[in-house]
Order: sequence, then structure tokens, then C-alpha cells
Amino acid sequence: MNFRHPLFYLFVVFLLTAVYLFFFANYDVAWTGFFSIMIFYGLIFYFGQFASRFRKHNNAEEVLLAGRSIPLYIAVFTMSATWIGGGFINGTAEATASSGLLWVQAPWGYALSLMIGGLFFARKMRRGRYRTMLDPIREKFGQGPVPLFFLPALTGELFWTAAILTALGTTFATVLGIDNTTAIILSALVAIGYTMLGGLWAVAITDVLQLLLLFFGLLIVVPSSLSRVGDLNELWQNYQLKFGTTATLLPSRAALGNYFWNWWDYALLLVFGGIPWQVYFQRVLSAKDEKTAMWLSIFAGFICLLAAVPAVIIGMIGATFDWTGAGLMPPPDAATTLPHVIRYLCSPLISTIGLGAIAAAVMSSVDSSILSASSMSGWNIYRPLFKPGISSAGLARVIKKSIGIIGVAATLIALQVGSVYELWFLCSDFVYCLLFPVLVCALFDPRANRSGAVAGFLVALVLRFGGGDTTLGIPVFLPYPMIENGVVLFPFRTVAMLSGLFTILVVSRITGRINADS
Repeated sequence: MNFRHPLFYLFVVFLLTAVYLFFFANYDVAWTGFFSIMIFYGLIFYFGQFASRFRKHNNAEEVLLAGRSIPLYIAVFTMSATWIGGGFINGTAEATASSGLLWVQAPWGYALSLMIGGLFFARKMRRGRYRTMLDPIREKFGQGPVPLFFLPALTGELFWTAAILTALGTTFATVLGIDNTTAIILSALVAIGYTMLGGLWAVAITDVLQLLLLFFGLLIVVPSSLSRVGDLNELWQNYQLKFGTTATLLPSRAALGNYFWNWWDYALLLVFGGIPWQVYFQRVLSAKDEKTAMWLSIFAGFICLLAAVPAVIIGMIGATFDWTGAGLMPPPDAATTLPHVIRYLCSPLISTIGLGAIAAAVMSSVDSSILSASSMSGWNIYRPLFKPGISSAGLARVIKKSIGIIGVAATLIALQVGSVYELWFLCSDFVYCLLFPVLVCALFDPRANRSGAVAGFLVALVLRFGGGDTTLGIPVFLPYPMIENGVVLFPFRTVAMLSGLFTILVVSRITGRINADS
């Protein structure tokens, strides 16, 4: 046995986990499912290690962008798999079961963001041959304010990864009978391991396998669980009966009441807040040409919509099934709807396959998000600020170390959070308010300058956090109208974004004219 082979260390991790669960943890573990998932993780790790052979050179270009040589079919898979993570699947089921279809905004919101990004941003970014999303911002406004703009980008990636790992933790805890902490740590170790080994090639190749497993698993779970409540028509009637006017995707004042503008605030946040992400542009910039960059975004948007359908059906089943009448405990909270349906309304074999599908969704997004945040950390922060003369191979080593650090940070956040869906929204919140205006002006406004960018960022920052945040425990400190139970229903996020954008345009022109006159 090769004791230096990465798979050996993975085996040791699995063995220690099994020993802990068997001898020291007081859990009723479903061992068949546990070992099935361990085999699945081993395969994913193997494919990730195998993908490292596709790297032609051990340099930053290969780690960051796979040498800009990813073909369209792999690019579509990796883009789709990145967005269709555990937060996407679990969060969609959670919102469907708790709030009605009206509030299931994230699937179509993120799908539209991919399509808009492909039509208006992808070709311009790929034409510029940038390496990260922050490069056009640095090119336009200089290196000085880049660390300021890096903060919301990093925060978004960390919350995204934490939401995904949290989704896996709740699924594992319900289906396998183990605790959230063990599931989150084990999954994070596997994702961090093969991402460090292979960079973007490892992420892209494993994404192909993971997306196929996801669709296969969900297509098996849906008919099995649906048979417990009748057919689709009966399910829809029961769902409408329970949720009434909110059992629709279309907003109306009758259904939303005082939450009408709040609904639009979140809708715009998801559509445009889904664009300024390094995890998105990393795939765009790795495409072999501009045309591929555009089409991979558009095709991935349609695939995201398709993937949301089974998650919505599972959420509807969880909300309408007579758990008490069947002698079963209902889901303890909405966040566990999907794993609860998988475990209790499906056979053990199908439950295991369904869990594999969720694990596949989680891994396909965790690795992408960790690599994206590490790419910006190494290329846009460490290289220019601490070691400008670093070699490409040296930068690749820095990025790999960053993968481990950021992966651990996201794991720690995941161990402290509650709702998957709240974190899922929150990760786009900051990039929408603070980063989207800056990126738009960097790419499309020739008169934008550094003074305007910094001023716009600060204005958006104050207006956004002035509305508070219940997830982070931040109180409201600005006198916004339409406050109910401590929650601001006024669309202050969109106001913050538009105010930041307007400030950049105005301040840039004023300071530009002053500089020209002087």
C-alpha cells in the first residue's frame, strides 16, 4: 500500500469517523447508508485526483482557469453543478414547504442571473482575458480599493459554502442518523482535499459526475415519495388548499399584502446579485472563447430551472403529507423537509440513492466556491500586496493553501448557522448591494473613477446595513418606513444598490471634471 497516496489519507479519515460513530457517539447510525456514502465520496475524491493529470503545467493559470481550455459541454456541466448545490435543492424544498411557491424565488432568480450574465457580461469578461472577477475593477480603479471590494466577494463565497454544508449536515443527520457536525466536517475535508489536488480541472471533471448523480437520484426519489400522496394532480390540489394565494409563482398585492415590495426587493437581489460572483466568472473565464462563455451561462440557466422541479415537488409532498396519520413524526422544521421525505417516505435503497444525490449537489458547489474565494485571495490580494514578484508556480502553491484556510473558515460558519434558505439569500445580499454597482461601472462606464467607486461603495454599505439583518443579529438603525416586527419591508437592499450605482456615476463625473480643470 502506498502510504503517501492521497486516497490512503482519505481512507484513514473514513476509518476514524466510523470508529468515532461506533464506539463514542450515541447515535443510531444507518451503517449501510453510511458506507455507501463513503464509497461515493471515495469515487469523487478519486476522480478529482485523476483530473489533476489534465493540468499541463503546475502554475496559477492551470489552477485558476484550467488553461482556458474547458470545452462547452464540460463548462455547462460545471456551471450548472456549481449553482445546483445543496442550498439550491434543500432550500427550494424548505421554502416550498414553509412559505408557499410564491416565496420560492431563488431557483428562477439564479437561473435568470445566469442568462443575463451570459448575454451582457460573459463575452466582455472573456474578451478581457481576466483571471478573476476583481481584475476589471483593479484595471479601472487601481489596486488601492480592491481589498475593500474583495470583502463582500469573500463574504458571499463563505456564506454560500456554509449554506451548502449546512444543507448536507441536516440531510446526513436525518437520513443516516449521525450528527450535523460530523457530516459537515467529513464532507468539507473531502471537498478541500481534491480541490487542492487538481484545481479547476478537478472541480470541472467531478462536477460532470456529480450533476448526473444528482438528477438520477432526484428522479428516483420523486416518484417513490409521490406514490405516498397520490398523483401530481392530487398533490397540487392539497397544496393549494393549504397555502391558498401563496401557491403560485406570480406576485400580487392580494397574496403579499405589506410584503409586496419586499418580494420584489428579494427578486431583484437574486437576479442581479447572482452575477458578481467569482464562482460564476471563473467558469466564464476558463471557457476557450467568448461564444462558449456566453452559451455555457445560458444553457446552465435552463438546467437550473429543471433541477428545481423535483425539489419543489418534494417540498410540496413534505408540506401536505399526513405524517401523524401515517404514524410518523413530521419534519422538526422546514429546513429538514427534503431529508425527512427521503428517509421516511422512500425505501432504504432509494433513501441511500437520494442521499447520494444531495451529497453530489453539495460537493459540486463546495469545491467551486472554495476555489473561487481562494483564487481572489491569491491573485488579487496576496500577489499585489505582499509578493508582487511571485512566480506562477509559487502563486499556485499560495492558492492551494488558501483553499484549506477558506474551507476551514466556511466549515466553522456552517457549524453555527440555522436556516439553509436564509443563508442562501444572504450570500447574494452583500454582493448585490455592494459589488454589483462597482462591477457594472468598471465594465460599462468609461467615465467611472476610483473616487466614485469608493463613495458608491460606502453609501451602499451604510444604506444596506442600516436596514439591519435578522440572520446576523444586526439591528435596524436607519428610519426606513414599513417596519413590522423588527423587519424592514421597504425594499432597502435595492435602494442601497441603486444609490451606490448613482453615487458612482455622479461622484466620478464631478471629480473627473475637477481633475480636468486643475
